[in-house]
Amino acid sequence: MSRGVRGGLLFHHRDFRLLWCGETAGKYGAAVTGVTIPLLAVSTLDATTFEVGLLSATAWAPWLLIGLPVGVWVDRWRRRPVMLAAAAVSLVLFASVPIAAWTGWLSIGLLLAVALSTGTAAVFFHTAYSAYLPSILEPEDQPEGNAKLHGSASAAQIAGLGSGGLIAQLAGAVNGLLANAATFLVSLLCLAGIRHREPRVTRAERRPATLFGEVREGLGLIAGDPWLRAFTLFGAASNLALMGYQSIQVVFLVRTVGLGPGLVGTLVAATSAGGVAGALFARRVAGRIGTARATLLFELGLPTLALLIPFTVDGAGVLFFLAGGFCVSAGVVAGNVIKASFQQRYCPPDLLGRLTASTAFLGYGTIPLGALLGGALGTVLGLRTAIAVMAAAVPLAALILVFSPIRRARDLPTSPGPTSGSRRPPEPPEVADESAVARH
Repeated sequence: MSRGVRGGLLFHHRDFRLLWCGETAGKYGAAVTGVTIPLLAVSTLDATTFEVGLLSATAWAPWLLIGLPVGVWVDRWRRRPVMLAAAAVSLVLFASVPIAAWTGWLSIGLLLAVALSTGTAAVFFHTAYSAYLPSILEPEDQPEGNAKLHGSASAAQIAGLGSGGLIAQLAGAVNGLLANAATFLVSLLCLAGIRHREPRVTRAERRPATLFGEVREGLGLIAGDPWLRAFTLFGAASNLALMGYQSIQVVFLVRTVGLGPGLVGTLVAATSAGGVAGALFARRVAGRIGTARATLLFELGLPTLALLIPFTVDGAGVLFFLAGGFCVSAGVVAGNVIKASFQQRYCPPDLLGRLTASTAFLGYGTIPLGALLGGALGTVLGLRTAIAVMAAAVPLAALILVFSPIRRARDLPTSPGPTSGSRRPPEPPEVADESAVARH
């Protein structure tokens, strides 16, 4: 555990620093994969548009297939060994793709199998990681830790999107996956260097419940709590809207606005930079106006500027896309920073894995639906109209938060109880003493 380190001193917290570096390396690798895998499928295997889309869907499918039971298993096991195993599996699988290409065994079927398997490993890693962080940081240090992790994840995504195509161009799409495998090696080594050891879970400590019963307990935790229920429903609606316009934004910029591929890539990466700004200012704003009010500002106020995106035209008009996309990214990441700290303090530790998996199951389940909806609206209504509809849905999703206890509170509660629905719950320590500080 940490020794009560405060603002900025987490740089000197060895275990957190290793977790931070390992997670950032993994996020960078995931961003590179998002570019190199489709390029590999198209350039090497002549994959169809449907097959490329199927690769993306397959990578997300494990959240729907096993997301709920994984939450139960993670609560039963020590989290660090789960993360080590997931990183090792991803390392081996991504390294196997270039080997298969060199030996003539590469196929769409193999890429689908790798996407499904690495997606499964990602479910285990993400669920265990979210539940593991509170075990190495004191509650008052968790907001700073979450801010650093979300900020570096956004920066890693920008760097990965920007360098993925360059790596594929210089080294080839096949060899580009070796860079991704290397990031998981870095992640594995960082996790292995963490000194903190969780206590072994004994049989006496395990609940005598069935898997189904524990899954139901996790879902019941969300359904029965107005705060968790509001955040979960909002996450599902928000992801539907976000993916609805993001799934067709590249086509919109190329075919409707008339931009070249280079400028399109630059614009998309620049809007992602909003996530870094959101992570940087989340705690500062929450400290001044309260975590509940800051949640509404970041989840409703900033995303309202998504309404600028449909007005994008060539020339100076691309600033509409840049401003709208930047503010949406800033709001999403800042909101995630606040929500992550809230959940880690509000949820009982032995239920945190189930809560993470249940919210991800419900939230990520709308991502493929959003992509299908965006594509369907783009076909029927035209790209600009479809972008307008889905961009408008982004701030509208936040009305779920407005019609919840969050609207009546200054700060989010720190624990369930009679005060959790009060008009002004006690101010959380993480923001009271701080003067500088894809909703998933």
